[in-house]
Amino acid sequence: MSVPRILRCHPGIGPRVQGKAIAASDNFSVRYDLDYRRGIFGRPGHALHGVSYVGFILVLNAAKGGVASAWMLQELVTIGKAPLALVLNDANPVLVQGAAFANLPLVDRFAIDVTGAIATGDELIVDPQAGEVHILGAA
Repeated sequence: MSVPRILRCHPGIGPRVQGKAIAASDNFSVRYDLDYRRGIFGRPGHALHGVSYVGFILVLNAAKGGVASAWMLQELVTIGKAPLALVLNDANPVLVQGAAFANLPLVDRFAIDVTGAIATGDELIVDPQAGEVHILGAA
């Protein structure tokens, strides 16, 4: 089955961006999964453990975590250690609030499992206002 070239989702937040994807079917906690000092996934149990996320579009299943997620996204942007965008099957309100505060693009609520439709290395355009993710080239 071929992957659709445009994946539609709920309209998101933040500016339109283009970049390479890092994808996994794991859930995502800004506070517990990321080692922001080194710019890598730091939790040993995460599928992306040891992988740098800085400047990449993260494609993951669902957001997890509490209020620390919101301020941590702003901190990542401030120190230059943020992902380029977040593409999730499901984002919680706290993560959405943090992404809005940080002006970090975030989209979610696709009709398909986005972690199976996008592979690490795919070139993407994330257009939150249009509610679209464009797959420009396969990994």
